[in-house]
Amino acid sequence: MTTTNRSTLILQGLARRFGTRWALRGVTLSLEPGEVVGIMGHNGSGKSTLLRVISTALRPSAGEGWVFGKHLVREAVEVRRHIGFLAHSPGLYEDLTARENLIFAARMFGVEESGILPALERVGLSQGRDERVRGFSAGMQRRLALARMILGAPGLLLLDEPYNNFDPQGIELVNEVIQDARRGGGSALVVLHDRRQGERVLDRIVELNRGAVIGVSAGTPLTLVSVGGSH
Repeated sequence: MTTTNRSTLILQGLARRFGTRWALRGVTLSLEPGEVVGIMGHNGSGKSTLLRVISTALRPSAGEGWVFGKHLVREAVEVRRHIGFLAHSPGLYEDLTARENLIFAARMFGVEESGILPALERVGLSQGRDERVRGFSAGMQRRLALARMILGAPGLLLLDEPYNNFDPQGIELVNEVIQDARRGGGSALVVLHDRRQGERVLDRIVELNRGAVIGVSAGTPLTLVSVGGSH
């Protein structure tokens, strides 16, 4: 397939197997600049696996994908430069301060460290930037993980249950961060349990069951097709 960098994300027949179990089965979709799509489904439906494959943390067992025209497997290093990933677990270094965590992340991602303080300020942690993370509440750790995600202003945000451990103010912060990305032409895929939390920012909701797309809500134009697999 010939791709261009006009689409944020293109997946064709994407599948992922763990042993004999298929966690993803023939998922095909495209995501355009500025679109925000929610991913819903029961536990074990493949939501987190989908984000991990797109992030290049997992290789697909079948199918192909592109992020801004870069192939998920053959150009994985390039793909990572376009992605901000908020995993289900914050994955922070508790013995480091908030700022030290972001310095480490910036060096790992090849991102300018000048964006660290603005990112901390954006999530409301500028005053606690020199405190060790082990003293942070679950909500504060989630805010720091949000700050790490937006370092370098990535074009595609992948958020796995971002509203967990947040009060209403934190939920609004997540939505504002997504809206910030959208205003800059960025896109987002957001794993949800409750569609009401993100309904203000979502263009469309994709429902997964046993690794396959079983439904798509009405919304702004988005090419999304489930390719049934008999894997």
